[in-house]
Amino acid sequence: MHGLRELAEGTPPERERYIDLLRALAIVIVVLGHWTVIVVTGGADGLDGFSALEALPWGRPITWPLQVMPVFFLVGGFANAASLTSRTRGGGEAGDWLLDRSARLVPPTTVLMVTLAAAALVARLAGVDPVQVGRAVWLASLPLWFLLVYLVVVFLTPLMHRLHRRVGLVVPLVLVGLVAAGDVVRLVFDASAPQLGNYLFAWLAVHQIGFAWQDGTLPVRPRVAVPLLVGGAAVAVLLTVAGPYPVSMVDVPGTSFRNLSPPTLALLALATAQLGLVLLLRDAGSRWLRRLDPWTAVIAVNSVILTVLLWHMSVFVLVAGAVYAFGLFPLPEPPGRTGAWLLWKLPWLVLLLLALAALVAVVGRIEQRGAVSSHSPWTPRALGRPGPRARATSVGYAACVLGLLGLAAGPVERGALGLPAAALAVFLFGAAVLRAARDERGRRQTGTPKAS
Repeated sequence: MHGLRELAEGTPPERERYIDLLRALAIVIVVLGHWTVIVVTGGADGLDGFSALEALPWGRPITWPLQVMPVFFLVGGFANAASLTSRTRGGGEAGDWLLDRSARLVPPTTVLMVTLAAAALVARLAGVDPVQVGRAVWLASLPLWFLLVYLVVVFLTPLMHRLHRRVGLVVPLVLVGLVAAGDVVRLVFDASAPQLGNYLFAWLAVHQIGFAWQDGTLPVRPRVAVPLLVGGAAVAVLLTVAGPYPVSMVDVPGTSFRNLSPPTLALLALATAQLGLVLLLRDAGSRWLRRLDPWTAVIAVNSVILTVLLWHMSVFVLVAGAVYAFGLFPLPEPPGRTGAWLLWKLPWLVLLLLALAALVAVVGRIEQRGAVSSHSPWTPRALGRPGPRARATSVGYAACVLGLLGLAAGPVERGALGLPAAALAVFLFGAAVLRAARDERGRRQTGTPKAS
């Protein structure tokens, strides 16, 4: 805690602390939302579950304030633009910036996937039903969908930031048009394949708005924020209540048309309203964060924020197994949708928070080491020609993305490792390439010869 207070006290006055607060709040809300919406059932055939939104249709409008992934991509765009601009303005290369980003994102993900594979293998050797193992690993690996898209967005940041500097807000407008086109094809022709591009187009559009906020293209003023809030909310209501889009802003199992997978125009309308809201609250939030205690708490959460996101569903699986095995809480019998489970949500959340805190205390150090290395001193003139390293960085990112795509899209029955073995191997190859590129850069910086 002493080190965190030192960091808080030494924060440069020009840092946009409000962005860090929004990032922390967004991930915390995502975690609590996942834990709340999934209801565990237990019976003679083992653990199962369902979505609370299936049993409580009246709760679907509540997903509007709780669907905060647009906020995360918004602040990601701000932070990525700020750090990339600082790096290139000082004479650095975009490829080295990408390496720094990979140091924070890839190692914690590698540890998660290796741990899941090892746990699945042990469970299979112990005779656990392979369907149960596959379902548990699938549930624990749900956050990989987020990381898959975010890795692609980070890799495209240097290119998209150049486009932003040239044509500004034209870029997100074009991306929103592409999202709308994908929706139209899906709604009119009942063809889902063209809408798959929305996974990238929608989040890139929100990310680009973060660029605009960072460089002042998007002014932080009430006369800008209020129309965004009111207009975005009005369009979202029209598209969902009067239009063909579902009301829920998170996926509801059993529905054929969803707002999140892939993102739709309705979700972008909600993102516009959320943008207006966070801009309106910016001055008040910034004043509050000038106080030492709140700012120290924000730093503490952000130092392990990726760990929290990656591991929160693994914690859910572990706690569900313990509750079922030891009878800690009563579990409704399938289908178990009478609503009695609502009374047990608070004890569930308390137990999950305690378990996550314990796990983060152990594995959060991996992310913190990555954060330190990504901000380590560097000397542009000592780096030499970036060509081979830039190619290695591209190969590493591509392999990680392809591996995550295979892991996230794989079936519930995934073999002895609980994960598609080929996809896992591709990701680990990409992680190794990125690690080697970072090590090679470190040797050039320090003048250390390569070990023979």
